[in-house]
Amino acid sequence: MTRRLFILLITAWIGLAKSTAQDPQFSQFYSNPLYLAPSFAGAAGGNRICANVRDQWVALPSTFMTYSFSYDYFYPKFNSGFGLLAYKDVAGTGDLGTLSLGVQYSYNFKITQEVFARPGLHFSYREHGLAWDKLTFIDEVLHSPSTVLEPPPITKVRDVDLALSALVYSKRIWGGLTVDHILTPNVSLYSDKHEVPVKIAAFGGIEIVRKSHLLKPDEETMTVAYLFKHQGPYNQLDLGVYWFKNPLVLGVWYRGIPPFNSQRGDALILLIGYKTKNFNVGYSYDMTISNLIGQAVGSHEISMSVKFAIPRRDKKGEVPCPEF
Repeated sequence: MTRRLFILLITAWIGLAKSTAQDPQFSQFYSNPLYLAPSFAGAAGGNRICANVRDQWVALPSTFMTYSFSYDYFYPKFNSGFGLLAYKDVAGTGDLGTLSLGVQYSYNFKITQEVFARPGLHFSYREHGLAWDKLTFIDEVLHSPSTVLEPPPITKVRDVDLALSALVYSKRIWGGLTVDHILTPNVSLYSDKHEVPVKIAAFGGIEIVRKSHLLKPDEETMTVAYLFKHQGPYNQLDLGVYWFKNPLVLGVWYRGIPPFNSQRGDALILLIGYKTKNFNVGYSYDMTISNLIGQAVGSHEISMSVKFAIPRRDKKGEVPCPEF
């Protein structure tokens, strides 16, 4: 009876995880631009490397870890950006999660003298799996090894995916749209098929304050930005403001759509960063304000980016949005 109950519970849990599969998220989404939209491939105007780590809900016994790494380059001769993106999402002690490796392309063209557009494409390979050997089943505790529950034969499922995006920007304002999981990749570890639902992300912002000097351009800026995501039955809105006083960056964000998330929302996010011409590093903390406040006490996130080999004169590949 105990064994049957455990099988029922673990099957229901994995089935729930499959049928409501959601993507990992980053609070510093502009510090992970290629994950946000392939249109950002090459948007730094030269070579760029980005790395991100997120530890979500640190008060839980087994947290949710997400790692991301990307490289992109802008090729002025063809007005094109190229990018590589890899991320891994791990949940709990059983390493339930996803590994994604992808290539990106974007093209930059002029609409008017001050307005530019960048369509983008992201093609990726995905693995979704669970490390059964790291799990401890109730049979191993209550019964002899001969009656231990055997894991299913499938430990990983592999598939491919596609995302498309578009970005329009000027000197101080930008907006874009990403449609991800167009191929709805399979994430089921059993013979049936459960697909990742299509995700739509709308993002943008405007620079409302800029103070510059001849020798110190963009010495102080203030920017308002947003990100709205829709995936399956879920909607999420991030709305916040950045203040940059060379080289310090401070940010405050609110996540939630009351009353759909909860009466208060989901999280309040605080950000501090250090930004120079070629190097950025940032730290943010998500303070949970939803109904989970007693069980999930926030998340840590660290980002870093390095730019190099950027042409001094040709800046038509650069996008003016924040970098955290």
